[in-house]
Amino acid sequence: MEAAVATETATQAMAMLDPASVKDLGMALAMGLGAIGPGIGIGIIGGKSAEAVGRNPEAAAKIQTVMILTVAFAEAVAIYALVVALIVKFV
Repeated sequence: MEAAVATETATQAMAMLDPASVKDLGMALAMGLGAIGPGIGIGIIGGKSAEAVGRNPEAAAKIQTVMILTVAFAEAVAIYALVVALIVKFV
């Protein structure tokens, strides 16, 4: 009886791991984990730039330029994660 239950449980586990669901899980992990870093980084960049402008308002234009450039680089990492997720999904 126990062997039949174990075999049935193993069969159910294998049915849940079909290739489509594994690809979906890989896509979700690639995008989810790939967006955490840039999200945290952009938050830190925004906070520090606001702090810098608060300390030195005359340098606001230079700080804003550097901030926008840095945010663009951080956002590029999230776009790379999106590309990897799409490759996992469709290939």
